[in-house]
Amino acid sequence: METTSSVKKLGSEGSGSDTSSGGGNSRHDAGVGGGRNVDKEKGYFEYFGWVYHLGTNSIGHEYCHLRFLFIRGKYVEMYKRDPHENPGIKPIRRGVIGPTLMVEELGRRRFNHGDVYVMRLYNRLDESKKGEIACATAGEARKWMEAFDQAKQQAEVELSRGGSARNKLNMETEINLDGHRPRVRRYAYGLRKLIRIGHGPETLLRQSSDLGGSVRREGFFEGDIGDAIEAHEWKCVRTLNGVRIFEDVADSKSGRGVLVKAVGVIDASADTVFEVVLNLERHQRYEWDMLTGDLELVDSYDGHYDVVYGTYDPKYLTRWQSKRDFVFSRQWFRGQDGTYTILQFPAVHKKRPPKSGYRRTKINPSTWEIRSLNLPMGSNGAKCLVTQMLEIHSSGWCRWKKNSSTKFEKTTHFALLSQVAGLKEYIGANPALKNESTTVVVHSKFSDVSSSNGYYEDVEVQEQFYDAIAADSSSSEDEDSDDSNDPDKKDKKVKLKNVSWAIASLALKRTSVPDVNKEFDCSVPLITIDPSQFHGSLHKAKDETDSNCWTSPGGKGFMIRGKTYLKDNAKVMGGDPLLKLIAVDWFKVDKAADRVALHPKCLVQSEAGKKLPFILVINLQVPGKPNYSLVLYYVSERPVNKNSLLGKFVDGTDMFRDARFKLIPSIAEGYWMVKRAVGTKACLLGKAVTCRYLRQDNFLEIDVDIGSSSVARSVIGLVLGYVTSLVVDLAILIEAKEEEELPEYILGTVQLNRVRLDAAVPLEV
Repeated sequence: METTSSVKKLGSEGSGSDTSSGGGNSRHDAGVGGGRNVDKEKGYFEYFGWVYHLGTNSIGHEYCHLRFLFIRGKYVEMYKRDPHENPGIKPIRRGVIGPTLMVEELGRRRFNHGDVYVMRLYNRLDESKKGEIACATAGEARKWMEAFDQAKQQAEVELSRGGSARNKLNMETEINLDGHRPRVRRYAYGLRKLIRIGHGPETLLRQSSDLGGSVRREGFFEGDIGDAIEAHEWKCVRTLNGVRIFEDVADSKSGRGVLVKAVGVIDASADTVFEVVLNLERHQRYEWDMLTGDLELVDSYDGHYDVVYGTYDPKYLTRWQSKRDFVFSRQWFRGQDGTYTILQFPAVHKKRPPKSGYRRTKINPSTWEIRSLNLPMGSNGAKCLVTQMLEIHSSGWCRWKKNSSTKFEKTTHFALLSQVAGLKEYIGANPALKNESTTVVVHSKFSDVSSSNGYYEDVEVQEQFYDAIAADSSSSEDEDSDDSNDPDKKDKKVKLKNVSWAIASLALKRTSVPDVNKEFDCSVPLITIDPSQFHGSLHKAKDETDSNCWTSPGGKGFMIRGKTYLKDNAKVMGGDPLLKLIAVDWFKVDKAADRVALHPKCLVQSEAGKKLPFILVINLQVPGKPNYSLVLYYVSERPVNKNSLLGKFVDGTDMFRDARFKLIPSIAEGYWMVKRAVGTKACLLGKAVTCRYLRQDNFLEIDVDIGSSSVARSVIGLVLGYVTSLVVDLAILIEAKEEEELPEYILGTVQLNRVRLDAAVPLEV
């Protein structure tokens, strides 16, 4: 296997030697990590590595077993031992990765005195078919999620390119969940080109901060800014030990607190820094955190949220000697671009009432954002940009930034702003953390992916939904591991983005105008749409002061892919939406409601609605007590051109829709912590949450189940707490991936102005 860096072998005893691998064929210890490859002849991807299988056995005991997972094309197999070191071993489980497989990141979980990062695999049509696997680090979990996503794309390509009738049948019967999973005929084949993912048996015993490093992802991050234009205007006011301190001067005269942030570049992967920030180990935090070094876990929820209790001695900050304690919550998640966000709020918890001898204080709300940086080709190591943001209500801030006061340096605000500098110095002084990027090596190849016909033609096994990690397995039948061998490879070029500020500013002046003639059937005359014929339960805004309403802004507040995006990654300002928003419904329901367009009282079923050429119904299902549904109705004045990108989306497969359906969110007005939680980066909804599609007559309905993701649930829960003070902008579009599909265009937009929960109308399902 050709590698790009030295590899540290990790054995089951935790010992090993450092080796460097050049080109040619070589073998690496299975404990090194996961592997990936592309077979150019047969056109399939292969992934393998060690994972942990979590579940409950037949007598109700929970287990966590090390198993070897192997993804080959659309197939997945699990072994108890490395099949490369044990030729002829049969997988204990085998199944198919298909369009209905969903992989949800459940976050951190404590297991056997160690932290693991858990993923749930389930069928979106039948969630009783589900199971859990776990990795030792967040970085490994991210790589596995990407591996499953790549396998789903491989299955889509195989189906779209025709294949044999057998392979098509395989894809069609994949969603047939009836019948017992066969346990007799299981086969293990020789491995070809691989991508190694995961670590060996010793990983569960390691500290959670001992992160297997990150290798640069396939592709690139889509810019340093989000995909929606924000109103912040950041000005650098000081530098502190190599860390820049910024102040938001856009709203400095509002009379409210000042929004500030500390920004630093750290020579480590984003995965590593994320682990260090979350780690509660006291001796490690003492080396970089002057304020929240003494922390202990109070409670933990759903893998993405916990509550911690801490103490600090104020003698290091002020002349007062009374000890202080505090309680705060931490909520974290990883975006689709790999950026980690951590939200920290002051909290109250019954397990930690005020303590005698301590003065209870509040730690300012703050956020961490940790984003990997793209490096020039051939650069070693990894870098990430770390931003900590907080709001300060202190008159000392203004004097301090002008170098005329040192009192501010004795406050908790200053201690928080100093954390980025402390983190940078701590990691810089620990080469093991900086060099962990060489622990896991991911090898990538270019390949013209085609259908892998014939690879399994001799295997007569009923194909069904992948339940290789189903919860019904006994303790003797838990997951297994993968292995790797290393044939000759070509290094996959990594597309890098290096866009200057001049180009970025120029992009703001350009707009993307949709080609109406290309997307619609121009042989059919335009129809006139009378908005007065369509009404939803949420009214349209009368003026700018109106609330609990909606409006449809233009697309200039959003940045989308331009005509030359595939060459220079340039984004341009969005133009006017392609579809017209005619109504919005705001429903409350007992449980998530699908197929709203078929409801007899829905405007789609009205006489005027049936005469419209095309209606796109977006049903955003909001979890809560009760549940809510925000239903958006977009219409066109002509029928959709079936050969256009919109036509392919409307009449395409669910896999194609999942891979292209994109949403850009933005909080135009509201609490800054909510803005940071929601962000402004585009999100492929079909990969983040479960989306169900209904194509009938003149409409396509997309039911977006926000509650299907624990991360999305936690973020939307925060949003609902402040919803009456928020102005939310959303843009919906189809992601362009081919030259002829560019530039992108915005399908539709909506602005929701301070919506009230009690204004939701009951919907009888």
